[in-house]
Order: sequence, then C-alpha cells, then structure tokens
Amino acid sequence: MIEPTNEDGLWTADQVAAYLHASRSWVYQRAASGELPCVKIIGLLRFEPETIRAFARGERVAGTQRAVAGPPR
Repeated sequence: MIEPTNEDGLWTADQVAAYLHASRSWVYQRAASGELPCVKIIGLLRFEPETIRAFARGERVAGTQRAVAGPPR
C-alpha cells in the first residue's frame, strides 16, 4: 500500500482511497454508513491515518464521525 503524505497528519478521501486501493465514492459511502471513522471539519471529511491502517489490517474500528467547529466569524 502506498503511504500518503500530509503535513497536518489527516488524510483526505482521495488519500484514503489510494491507500486502500478503492474508489473515492467507496470511501465516502463507508464514512456515511459509519463503517469508516472520520473527522468532519467545516463540511470536509478527514481521516486519521492510524484508524485507516487498522481498518486495512481488518481490525475492528469504531465507526464514528467527529465534527470540528470552524473558526469564529
């Protein structure tokens, strides 16, 4: 598997799809169903690399979606 690089430590759906050799739509579907845990930041989905690696190893991961508030206006 190709290890994506990202300065902030979170992966995009495209990076997760590349790592898992899956389509981007598959990643979004699994995130929406709660099967693939993600972080929602101002409407954007981001994924913690360790959680994705565990998912790829077949380890059971808690399907949660965390929301992070945006900056105050």
